[in-house]
Amino acid sequence: MKLSGKIIFVLVFILSNNITSQNINIFSQSSFRKHIEVLGSDLFEGRGTGSTGGYLAAKYLAQVYSQLNLKPAGDKDTYYQYIPLHASTALASSSFILYTGNEQQRLKLNDDYLLYKSGDQTFIPAPVELVFAGYGIIAPEFDYNDYQTIETQGKIVVMLEGEPASNDPSYFDGDLPTVYSYPEAKIRTSISQGAAGTIIIPNIKQNNFYSWENFKKQFVFEDMTLAYSVTGNLGALMNPQTAEKLFLNSEYDLNYIYELSEQNKIISFPLETKISFKGEFKRRDFVAPNIIGIVEGSDPELKNEFVIVSAHYDHLGIGPAVKGDSIYNGVFDNAAGVSALLEIASNISKMKTAPKRSIIFLLVTAEEKGLLGSIYYTDHPAVPLYKTAANINIDGIASFDRFKSIIGVGSRYSTLKNILEKTAANNNLIVVPIPPVFKQTEAFNRSDQIAFANAGIPSVLVLEAPYFENLSEEEGLNKIINYEENIYHSPFDDLLQDINFEAAAQHINFLYNFIVDVANESQAPEWNPDAPYINARLRSIAEKR
Repeated sequence: MKLSGKIIFVLVFILSNNITSQNINIFSQSSFRKHIEVLGSDLFEGRGTGSTGGYLAAKYLAQVYSQLNLKPAGDKDTYYQYIPLHASTALASSSFILYTGNEQQRLKLNDDYLLYKSGDQTFIPAPVELVFAGYGIIAPEFDYNDYQTIETQGKIVVMLEGEPASNDPSYFDGDLPTVYSYPEAKIRTSISQGAAGTIIIPNIKQNNFYSWENFKKQFVFEDMTLAYSVTGNLGALMNPQTAEKLFLNSEYDLNYIYELSEQNKIISFPLETKISFKGEFKRRDFVAPNIIGIVEGSDPELKNEFVIVSAHYDHLGIGPAVKGDSIYNGVFDNAAGVSALLEIASNISKMKTAPKRSIIFLLVTAEEKGLLGSIYYTDHPAVPLYKTAANINIDGIASFDRFKSIIGVGSRYSTLKNILEKTAANNNLIVVPIPPVFKQTEAFNRSDQIAFANAGIPSVLVLEAPYFENLSEEEGLNKIINYEENIYHSPFDDLLQDINFEAAAQHINFLYNFIVDVANESQAPEWNPDAPYINARLRSIAEKR
């Protein structure tokens, strides 16, 4: 994409100033702050994938990689790995019709329903029967199947959000959500059962944070897919007030279904209503880059193995204005994480003796659109997957206060946990589990590390635990909750936020030490025997992929 003369001038000015910053201690406040102030500035317009700000951010990051003398590992000996993408936005003129007996009702986009996926594949020209399928889950390991007693071929499957409640860790991971609870998994399962589409209803009895207005905020940005993705079908989220009408004339109503879900006695049964859908969409096709650079290892043998250090540089871009601000800058999510990666790359690239394994510094785009940048990388890796020893993902950096302990999200699945505990001990920290208050949002499935895990690469996301040196536990939790409820994915995640740079430096130092420890470990990390990702690892080794 061509950039305006004004933007190029500003970019050159920023980059020329940035060159001198490389001589500053990488854990200094000024160096880290410089990257954040650039990436989080309004000039970069929230770094939306496929936007001017997104391309400008990619150019800035590639220039920094060049200054650090990282080895290019993108397309044609550049730092850029270009990703073909397709985007579409549903329009209010879309026609979603509910048929009840001889009556018809046209549902309104945003008020009555939201679309997980948009595009021509969602077209349902004639009325199609509906069937209710509990939570829409087939989980053989838990002897659970919502589809066992119903016929779904060619029908629309209606289901509740979430999964069966459990206090038993051996059954749906107890109070931790499993992958079965996520909409993507539910939609894939319905497709595998021959369904023509999927309608998910928020479970207002289980979801303590339910608000239709909050759901609407999550769906205001365009839907994005990899250009080569397999065509899907209709996937909708329906307002519970509207969803009650799906059960008209049926044996059970929605209120009764909610009661059954509370009792863990959910059932499946046919409905007496039908729907049709003809969408109208605004579309575009484009490319957006990942940024890839390598520091080669020093060991004659181990340098042929690679540790990926990743962070997503995209955010939401420009969206609906809130209090007059329409730029979603994404300072904590994830300009801070990218800035940390740059500082770590700077330090490692200047080491007199590099770590034994080679290290790939990977900045991915389209994380906010469904981890598309990391998925594309695992489909088109710069080095073979079976030679990739581990992934350490950075999504957010400590910003509230210096901390006493850290969380290795996903470390329980692999021997990365052992290395993490060793690094923590050397840094006078301890490794603790995710606090119970946050367990309803299992972080491992929500950022790029899951894409690498699904490709068979042992992966981890390292976060600070909410146990701080100067804040009480209550104060720390309140800060985190305030961020989640009032700042996250809003225009207020900007440069006006207070950042505790001592906390950030502590986090960066820890990540640096952990990355070096993983790269120097004599034995590459391995999945534990019961990890759900071990088969993908075995396949990549067998196929030498």
